Amino acid sequence: MSSSRLRPKRHRPLVMGYHGMVASAHPLASLAGVDVLRRGGNAVDAAIAVNAVLNVTQPGACGIGGDLFALIYWAKEGRVRFLNGSGRTPAATDVALLQSGAAMPQRGIRSVSVPGCVDAWFTMHEAYGSLPVAELLAPAIRLADQGFPISDKMAAAIAATLKLDPHPSWTATYAPQGRAPKAGSRFVQRDLARSLTLIAEGGRDAFYKGPIARAIVDLSDSLGGWFTLEDLALHSSEWGEPIQTEYRGYTIFETPPNTQGLAALIGLNIMEGFAMGGEWLDAKRLHLQIEAKKLAFAERDRHVADPAFYQAPLERLLSKSYASELRSRIDPEHAVDPEEVQPHPGGTTYFAIVDGHGNIVSCVQSLFQGFGALVVPEGTGISLHNRGSYFSLDPSHPNVIAPGKRPFHTLIASMVFKGDRPVLAFGTMGGDGQPQTHMQVFSNLFDHGMDLQEAIEAPRWLHGDVGPQRAGARLYLESRFGEKVAHDLRQMGHDVVVVGPWEDVMGHAQGVWIDGDLLIGAADPRGDGYALGW
Repeated sequence: MSSSRLRPKRHRPLVMGYHGMVASAHPLASLAGVDVLRRGGNAVDAAIAVNAVLNVTQPGACGIGGDLFALIYWAKEGRVRFLNGSGRTPAATDVALLQSGAAMPQRGIRSVSVPGCVDAWFTMHEAYGSLPVAELLAPAIRLADQGFPISDKMAAAIAATLKLDPHPSWTATYAPQGRAPKAGSRFVQRDLARSLTLIAEGGRDAFYKGPIARAIVDLSDSLGGWFTLEDLALHSSEWGEPIQTEYRGYTIFETPPNTQGLAALIGLNIMEGFAMGGEWLDAKRLHLQIEAKKLAFAERDRHVADPAFYQAPLERLLSKSYASELRSRIDPEHAVDPEEVQPHPGGTTYFAIVDGHGNIVSCVQSLFQGFGALVVPEGTGISLHNRGSYFSLDPSHPNVIAPGKRPFHTLIASMVFKGDRPVLAFGTMGGDGQPQTHMQVFSNLFDHGMDLQEAIEAPRWLHGDVGPQRAGARLYLESRFGEKVAHDLRQMGHDVVVVGPWEDVMGHAQGVWIDGDLLIGAADPRGDGYALGW
């Protein structure tokens, strides 16, 4: 039987259009983006509107209390630019105090660095925006003020977070009656509506110099944090260059350090030396992907850090010769576990937007773990992220915590070209699973000829210490792979855990495929995502 007959077929229909396409993690966000495009806005305008609505509808995953990274292709410029919208640690961070502990704080104010999202909005808008920011934030403000029907996944996330003993400010924001909202109930966030209104009226300074900044500092003071108004006022995003590699004749762009995009590219470079286009339901094919992931993550864990403090040897790490050296360490018949850090699940959102002029935004935005630090500055409705929890306390590690430093980020966004023509914007949520999903989806597309919706829907694996028992690095395998694949992988030495057929931990991927003037949107049925276009 041919691999084309064995490979999985999509359940959702393709979403197609000629004039614009938005694929995001929530239908209301995609609708807001399409509305902006239909009113004459461009891809950057739509990105700001989409992200703002996602803050309202997916507050556990993303929001203005978090960071943002984007790859932006502007058709008139003919180049891909990288926007680093991540924040830095407070200048007064007490490193010695933190290093006296056993590990970085995973939640709470000391896991927070300056939130970069809002500055990133205004930075990209200054470069490319066309509609007023106030107009772009209006849909999110209306939904926060008037409410929307909360999804079962977000209601369940609030219920699960209540068990983690969050700060009272968090409980007052998301569970004011002391219990989670019911799925489908009207969920109102008037404090968040006021914060977004302040930003719409006062711009960037409303967040970094105005009442929101003061509320963040007041919360920090009350909880033993180190934030000052100056930390927030001095924050700025940075433009840079993406990193890239070639895979099967396609150019894959990823976000550079301080993100983990290099893990996806190293993994693809290793995979390219193997024949990945055979039978799709073949345990040996999955085994080679998984072993490539392990080697790529070992390099990631050694080298990803704030480039202002450490320059990773990217030319060597992304070279085909180094990939060949890494590939030689793989046993094609047996699993080997290199030393690796403990992977983290993530609370993240990704969206892809293409407008009718060929402009593209591939954007990832996050609070990191669900609802971030579990603290909300009083009266703001803003969850602060906990990206600082990913710093190392090892003084010899490039990612060791320091004042004014950006942490390692699991967030990545990608873009794919064929020659000089963009063909795909793609990404996913999922913490350490993000590079693993990129590797699998790109293989589905370029080794097996799947369309984008098929490639996203196909069963996925995830390798890492992400289960509820934290029992060491294991291989999580969606049940749709079948019993034989699971059995064969166990025989090769993988510690396999079979999970549900559409497992949330595998991430929620979105993307837009560009075929000439035809735009094809795809969204992951594992989440609340939806693609819309016309």
